[in-house]
Amino acid sequence: MFTLSELENDALVEIFNIGVGQAAASMSAIVNEEVRMSVPSISFMHRAAAAALLGAPGGERERICGVSQHYRGAFSTEAILMFPEDKSLEIVRLMVGEGVPLQELSEMEQEAMCEIGNIILNSCVGTLANLFQRELQGSLPSYHVGTSDEILTASGSPADTVVLMLHIDFVLEKHQIHGYVAFILDLSALHDMQEQIDLYIARAMGQA
Repeated sequence: MFTLSELENDALVEIFNIGVGQAAASMSAIVNEEVRMSVPSISFMHRAAAAALLGAPGGERERICGVSQHYRGAFSTEAILMFPEDKSLEIVRLMVGEGVPLQELSEMEQEAMCEIGNIILNSCVGTLANLFQRELQGSLPSYHVGTSDEILTASGSPADTVVLMLHIDFVLEKHQIHGYVAFILDLSALHDMQEQIDLYIARAMGQA
């Protein structure tokens, strides 16, 4: 399994923490309520293990709402923001207000979730690009609903593909929502990303 050194891991957590902070500020402006996001924890695992992690306790096939974007540049990855499906309408209601009927809310769900995904994924990936001093260009967001395995296999990645899992807690005044951001990376992309982390650390330490 792919691993980072402690220094590389700490640097990547700090980079994502900056991106998550920017995303929280953008989300707060949309929902007119302070949104706090936890310092993300990161882990590398095979795609099949990531799908199991996202499944409901007891092995039930919980449905997941996912928004994905493909990125190319310093390294290639598919980034996916995921929430439990029952939380996605809760997030949409926060965005559009309490007065919208449930039927209209459901019709707005896909567009609203794509907007949220775009904000959070681009905040995380944009921070990576800025600190790596390299370009990462993203596609338009795609919306999926299904089991965790269906969401993670939408792009056709094999079960042993490595996934960088980013666990983030979204805390609002009256809500606590657990979300994940997954970065699906092949071996080449993993080493490209590790190289960029090492260059970032060297610059930060004045060695580049």
